[in-house]
Amino acid sequence: MKKLSVPALSLSSSLVSLAVMSLCAMSATAHAQNTERRFESAKRFKDHVEVRTNDGVYVIKPYSNEIFETSFIPKEQSSATAGSDLIKNKSHAVVAVPQRLKTRFVQSGAYVEYGSAGLSVQIRKSPFQLKYFYQDKLLTSEKLGYQTIKDKQADADPNLTPNRERLSFNLDANEALYGGGARALGMNRRGNRLPLFNKAHYGYEERSQQMNYSIPLVYSSKLYAIHFDNAAIGHLDLDSQHDNSLNYDTIGGRKTYQVIAGKNWQELVTNYVGLTGKQPLPPRWAFGNFASRFGYHSEDEARKVIAQFRAEKMPVDAIIFDLYWFGKDIKGTMGNLAFDADNFKNPRGMIADFAQQGVKTVLITEPFILTTSQRWKEAVDQGILATDGKGKPFTYDFYFGNTGLIDVFKPQARTWFWNIYKDLAQQGVAGVWGDLGEPEVHPSALKHEGASADEVHNIYGHEWAKLVADGYRKDFPQQRPFILMRAGSSGSQRFGLIPWSGDVNRTWGGLRSQTEIALQMGMQGLAYMHSDLGGFAGANLDDELYARWLQYGVFQPVFRPHAQEEVPAEPIFRSEQAKALARQAIELRYRLLPYNYTLAFENSQTGMPLMRPGFFAEPGNAELLKDASTFLWGQDFLVQPVTNPGQKTANVRFPADSAWINFYSGQRHAAASQSLEQLEASHIPVFVRAGAFIPMVPEQAKLQSTQFYDGSQLELHYYHDESVANSQRQLYEDDGLTSDAWAKGIYRLSHLKAQWNKPSNTKPASLMIELQQTLGKAAPQALKQERQTLVVLHQITSQPKQVLLNGAPVNMEWEAQQQELRVSLSEKAGSKNQLKVLW
Repeated sequence: MKKLSVPALSLSSSLVSLAVMSLCAMSATAHAQNTERRFESAKRFKDHVEVRTNDGVYVIKPYSNEIFETSFIPKEQSSATAGSDLIKNKSHAVVAVPQRLKTRFVQSGAYVEYGSAGLSVQIRKSPFQLKYFYQDKLLTSEKLGYQTIKDKQADADPNLTPNRERLSFNLDANEALYGGGARALGMNRRGNRLPLFNKAHYGYEERSQQMNYSIPLVYSSKLYAIHFDNAAIGHLDLDSQHDNSLNYDTIGGRKTYQVIAGKNWQELVTNYVGLTGKQPLPPRWAFGNFASRFGYHSEDEARKVIAQFRAEKMPVDAIIFDLYWFGKDIKGTMGNLAFDADNFKNPRGMIADFAQQGVKTVLITEPFILTTSQRWKEAVDQGILATDGKGKPFTYDFYFGNTGLIDVFKPQARTWFWNIYKDLAQQGVAGVWGDLGEPEVHPSALKHEGASADEVHNIYGHEWAKLVADGYRKDFPQQRPFILMRAGSSGSQRFGLIPWSGDVNRTWGGLRSQTEIALQMGMQGLAYMHSDLGGFAGANLDDELYARWLQYGVFQPVFRPHAQEEVPAEPIFRSEQAKALARQAIELRYRLLPYNYTLAFENSQTGMPLMRPGFFAEPGNAELLKDASTFLWGQDFLVQPVTNPGQKTANVRFPADSAWINFYSGQRHAAASQSLEQLEASHIPVFVRAGAFIPMVPEQAKLQSTQFYDGSQLELHYYHDESVANSQRQLYEDDGLTSDAWAKGIYRLSHLKAQWNKPSNTKPASLMIELQQTLGKAAPQALKQERQTLVVLHQITSQPKQVLLNGAPVNMEWEAQQQELRVSLSEKAGSKNQLKVLW
């Protein structure tokens, strides 16, 4: 958000302890119990298996044929009754319900095997070890399993945590590793030791070891994942010692992990998201352009900004207010959580006026209530703050003043906080921005309801998003929430959380790290990770950087320029050249709305990220396993951002699973080829998969807000290629606002098919295009209207003899230079139309 000083309390003392212990490895010794673990018995129950050892109990249960969960309960924590009762705390992440599967359970003298049709676990009795197989292929195995690590220096230093707990696994020598949340480390994160402690990194550029989202999840290029299902702080060590070890260290909590498998990357990611929850479809306006900066100081200033957007005919869908909406100054006012009456004299009127223009209002909020804020006494009286353990609010100093912290784990605090959001929503506020939710400063001595700060630090933002989502579900059940959050955890996506990559520096180095962060987070379920377009931190006026960042932003999940106000983030206040380039990018973003919205719908159904690494298309390419320079936008776009000043060319490597067509020039590139592309100022290199349907808003529509999109006009582009005999896609539309529109039948789904028939001795060449609509049972009238569709067929190298629409000749327009064929048709609601192109 804004530049902060780094206070002494900004890093948990327990995390410091873990960091110190990592540097004192020679003084740390593992308890012998793990190396001397002895098998005692194994017993099968209806939905799980229990394996008793001399030092505890393993509980192993399947969620599906691709997901097994293993929990270890040390003997000192167990009782006579094993099973789920021994797992003291519930998962914050997992929402899937274990399935009753057909499983096999086999005991022999040396092994116990428990397996499904996909995953299986083999328990070797002596020496004791667990191994995980998928369809008879070894994925991974516990190395030493559960250990407790005691640091000898803890006896002399009270600031060191005496014990930490570890789960360790074996790695193959060559497997690449991904995950761990938001970081900038290089696409293959093997060799790094990652702090699991949500923490802001102001002004980062190409490398950041620790950021706002710490997720205890690891993906392997061997097509498996391990999710460590525990909220407490710790470390995730991805073979930093180069001994083929994966180690998860923590201060305590659940000793539970899930092993997840899949036949390909798409299936693997879908399985993980199915375990932790799918992201609901955001409101349609979330895919438009945002007006945002730090920050708008008054109602008058905000009105002038939106008026300028409209005067310049620059599309915009939302305006975001930073902390000046509740206070004149940065310091001393945090926690007011109400419009400043002097500078915002008629907020309801302002919000209503913006809404009439198709502009939604989003407000920043923070979880800190300063002792100088207008709500401090109210917060104390109602007991909504975290405490010192003796019932008094825990107060401390940080950048903005002396503060307490809302305890989102207290029922009364959740109610109190939600009622503020509810009141703002009733005033017309359409979106929630949760900032500083790591939390920014979170002393270890602070106590939450039923837990210490360190035990729940990483899920604070997660629970904050949950209380907002729960509130909308209760009080505004028809409305899709927009929840922009700076911190979260595994599973946060199911609350509709929209993450961003924090306070990135406004430099080329800042831009270069963004694709990796977004790609990694998309794989981890948080598919709407995006950046402050143009960069946030620093007064760097660089029009080339700004334009290239916005051009990349066209193919980001959220298009939101945002920055410190010394240099304007909004394109309307940039130079004429920068403004012209920004306009092109923004208008393309709006034209791609039908494609992007369908992509978001697919994410809500399957969990597939919007931005995807190149190895999703070509998993066998070892070079792509470490590459984030090029990415897939959905299935059908290949995008290569321009990340260097003055760059003239870009070497593009095309995935081997398809031919690719230049989105701008129409030039075809063969599968698995490379091309040195000459760059243009007006756009970055973008290519379309052969056989793709790309639905777009017609250029002449000139949308100024997604609110005015009604689906009555469509350009449907098909990228014909003789290498593609059959192709199928879909186009999803709904009212853009109603929660669970798909389940409620408030939609129109268009099935798009293409069939290419090569010429033979008896038949000429033909290309068949089929468009078939399916209307939901409660489809609104706007989706039942007749749609005017212009079908644009690309790569049509010779003029067809005839085009038939539903068997009858129809007018066509063939452009030889562009190699495009255009045919217009009217689609009635629920209709099926067939175009047949004959040569």
